[in-house]
Amino acid sequence: MITRLLVANRGEIARRVFRTCRTLGIATVAVYSDADADAPHVREADAAVRLPGTAPADTYLRADLLVAAARTAGADAVHPGYGFLSENAGFARAVTDAGLTWVGPPAAAIERMGSKVEAKRIMAEAGVPVLSELDSDAVTEADLPVLVKASAGGGGRGMRVVRSLDELAEQVDGARAEAESAFGDGTVFVEPYLATGRHIEVQVMCDAHGAVWAVGERECSIQRRHQKIVEESPSPLVERRPEMREELFDAARDAAKAIGYVGAGTVEFLADDSGRFYFLEMNTRLQVEHPVTECVTGLDLVGLQLGIAEGRPLPAGPPPSLGHAIEVRLYAENPAQDWRPHSGTLHRFEVPGVGAEFTIPLGTGIRLDSGVESGDVVSPHYDPMLAKVISVAPTRDVAARALASALTRARIHGVTTNRDLLVRILTHPAFLAGDTDTAFFDTHDLGTLATPLADDDAVRLSALAAALADAAANRAAARVQGRLPSGWRNVVAAPQRKRFTHGTAEHEVTYRLTRDGLTGQDGVDLVTATPDTVVLDVAGLRRRFDVAAYPGLSCVDSPLGSVALVPVGRFTDPAAQVAAGSLLAPMPGTVVRVAAAVGDEVRTGQPLLWLEAMKMQHQVNAPADGVLTELGVAAGDQVEVGRVLAVVSKEVP
Repeated sequence: MITRLLVANRGEIARRVFRTCRTLGIATVAVYSDADADAPHVREADAAVRLPGTAPADTYLRADLLVAAARTAGADAVHPGYGFLSENAGFARAVTDAGLTWVGPPAAAIERMGSKVEAKRIMAEAGVPVLSELDSDAVTEADLPVLVKASAGGGGRGMRVVRSLDELAEQVDGARAEAESAFGDGTVFVEPYLATGRHIEVQVMCDAHGAVWAVGERECSIQRRHQKIVEESPSPLVERRPEMREELFDAARDAAKAIGYVGAGTVEFLADDSGRFYFLEMNTRLQVEHPVTECVTGLDLVGLQLGIAEGRPLPAGPPPSLGHAIEVRLYAENPAQDWRPHSGTLHRFEVPGVGAEFTIPLGTGIRLDSGVESGDVVSPHYDPMLAKVISVAPTRDVAARALASALTRARIHGVTTNRDLLVRILTHPAFLAGDTDTAFFDTHDLGTLATPLADDDAVRLSALAAALADAAANRAAARVQGRLPSGWRNVVAAPQRKRFTHGTAEHEVTYRLTRDGLTGQDGVDLVTATPDTVVLDVAGLRRRFDVAAYPGLSCVDSPLGSVALVPVGRFTDPAAQVAAGSLLAPMPGTVVRVAAAVGDEVRTGQPLLWLEAMKMQHQVNAPADGVLTELGVAAGDQVEVGRVLAVVSKEVP
């Protein structure tokens, strides 16, 4: 029997495992880096052990520290979560060698599936359909496009799509570097790239007594950077071709049996619209998207993992799937800027209508699995996923509509997120029709899908609301004549002015409040204004705007969309000015590579350096033709957002 469990992970997955442990009466132990000292998963555990440092390589990827932490806390079992060392056979062996229970598959099974090259060979021998591997040195034009893929790990890291032979060598090198950084293994391979395939996966559960379950399929075709952001069960493709289901289940069971699998795992396939499918990989761990399977089957997959680790047999067979569940991954990132991650203080994080956290809603409802809470700091050191929001309903269209509504009404203040993109996906006609292949963003134009829900008119009204709320706050705080209406002044002709920036645009709000009401805003009348809420009458239609003011930031939420505004001071701070042509760090991170030197002539879009942040590498390009006159960083440097990385000046003739 497991009595005290250490979760060798952080954030949302640690909280998810703790939730089941509380139900089962198992004591919990968290581990945390210095950056996570105040994180929710640390607060919720019965005990916590510090891993000194912030970088994953110094903390969550140190098997020796994790085993030592388990011993220090008196834990008798270790759950790896997902990511980090969850698919590391050496860590599994270190845990069992220490006399602890490993909540996962045997190390030998992890090892056999840990190399995607070896995994494909094993699957082919077991009769599971696979895509052929290509020799990177022998790829021809006829083979293009191809996918360069890391042999270890997952999550889209170490993957590159190559459409030209000229760029193959560079992309192979880039994939190797990213894989080495993320997984400690730079091995990559090349395979044909199917641009419009469907990503279908089967959840398997296997006990030590020979039972092998296929617990329903999931479709995870909508991806960014080869990482899933929308997952659902059942698959729309399989629902249209029900004969596929048993074929997929048979292949998944054969895959598990071929390696003597025990525990929770996922067999991933790439399918086409005709129903043909090919083995991609097997994830020898719990998946990020496991909640959708839980919501349609009623199973607690973590509870089953723990039972299997204790030697318990599975019941006679898995329950049937009922209804439909859709999960979206809410990331702190800007899809319109090449998925640029964002870090900083999450001032407010609230999702309305949540019926369950880390467990299954009763019937139709919204589930939230989150690693953050209001007031937390989103660190640049780890993956930028804030939460998973899951909707379950009797039908797919109802699940999609409820999920879109919950996201639209969510209050997320302080960091940029992909929330608006997710809403546009969930309400897109192609998604609602079940047409969701891996080329979704290419087919339906990412630029259009990434457009904010709040249009220009909504931003204008939100800026007005922020200005009126600010004026109301000033009146409420005034010690003298605070009850006088705003705008009463000696110079009657002078209106009140307030400026904000929204993205790269600046908005100036000009208005006056008189005995006759709000003037200077055609077609808009003020109904009420408090520091927190402004109600406007817009051409006869009342609109409510909720305003939250933070240092240097005003967040306005309304049914028109959420708008983040930065107040502009009356005077420019000279220290904030930078030289023309300066390249500023778009995010905090580490400089991993520099590709140019001072004095080099550069062209628009030419890669100058690479930053690593939130477990991904981000290319920084020359903004214009010119000469690199300054280079303020070197490989290995840590940089903060806004730091001058380089200066490009003097146009090249």
